[in-house]
Amino acid sequence: MPWETLRSSPTFTLRRHGRFLVADLAGPHRVLSTSVKNGGWAESLGHLINHQSCEGAGHAARFEAITGRGQDAYHDDVCAEVGVPADGSAVMGTAANMSYAAIQTVSDLDVAVTAVVTAGVQTNATCAGDPAQWREQPDGIVKVPPVAGTINTMLLVNVPVTPAALSRAVVTMTEGKSAALQRLAIPSCYSADLATGTGTDQFCLAAPADGRAALTSASPHMKFGELIGAAVRDATIEALRWQNGLEASYTRGLFHALGRYGLKEATILDDLAPWLDAADLELLRRNSKSAFFEPSVGAAAYACAAVLDRARHGTLPAVLVDDALVAQAATLAVGLAARPLAWSECRATLLAGSREPRTLLLRAIALGWSQKWRSR
Repeated sequence: MPWETLRSSPTFTLRRHGRFLVADLAGPHRVLSTSVKNGGWAESLGHLINHQSCEGAGHAARFEAITGRGQDAYHDDVCAEVGVPADGSAVMGTAANMSYAAIQTVSDLDVAVTAVVTAGVQTNATCAGDPAQWREQPDGIVKVPPVAGTINTMLLVNVPVTPAALSRAVVTMTEGKSAALQRLAIPSCYSADLATGTGTDQFCLAAPADGRAALTSASPHMKFGELIGAAVRDATIEALRWQNGLEASYTRGLFHALGRYGLKEATILDDLAPWLDAADLELLRRNSKSAFFEPSVGAAAYACAAVLDRARHGTLPAVLVDDALVAQAATLAVGLAARPLAWSECRATLLAGSREPRTLLLRAIALGWSQKWRSR
């Protein structure tokens, strides 16, 4: 294969070709990984592989190729295609495009940490503790079909790290990934919570076995932990920007903020029809992007989501929730209407109708839009 070198250092070379991304380790390394074969702790691996193993949806032939002869056999096939020894490699698979891999290197004095991340969250994002879809029992496990959402992380450290600190680095790396999802307000696909990862996330973490004195802590209180968290967080954000188009500014929209509470772009106009006359509804249809991505609407939508989150988690007294949500819904309405002085009027109107959260939010949108071009 004709390989493109993406990054080269004294401890590794990162190369890419087509569906494959390979880190070739220079010299002995300690490796922790989720690889089905050679996974867990290893001290004899020389290659870390991430690859696009399938398309995101409906790729039944690849599912059969991956599962038909077993995961170990598939591992061997991937290594053979790349041209590296199967017993000396760790493998990750994903539906994400390797051309969208994000690379971030951060350093402090002589310590450098490189995170190489591919990421997709549109169909498989989860929050830790969400209801699970599968159960492993003594007699086997139902195979998980290929899905489009996976965050795969290679973390390459340029100096030795003790086994304990390398294990702790997995925690810090995971927290860095979750921090990226938090910054982008990624919703879980399985609950009303914000996501902390996806159901198929994988990682390979490697540090040289020999060299200077080994680092002993990957805690976020230490500079090494800071480097891990920052590199993984920033690489994950960048990977999601390319794979899913999740620019930070794009997430300001109404549906990103409130989609997990039932406001969906695909159905919003039908959902608003009972509260808007035909002319207003048609005008909204023609101008939906500008209306639903209006910054003040997004700000109010996130405030509404925060009230609903705090209500679910018991932060707010139940007797206060309705009034708090109505107040934020009124702010949403006046933001859409561009009539900030009409807040009291909008609040009174919203108080007079249904307080069911989704219905209240729809009424607020309809109220704001219907008032935008009314005479003052």
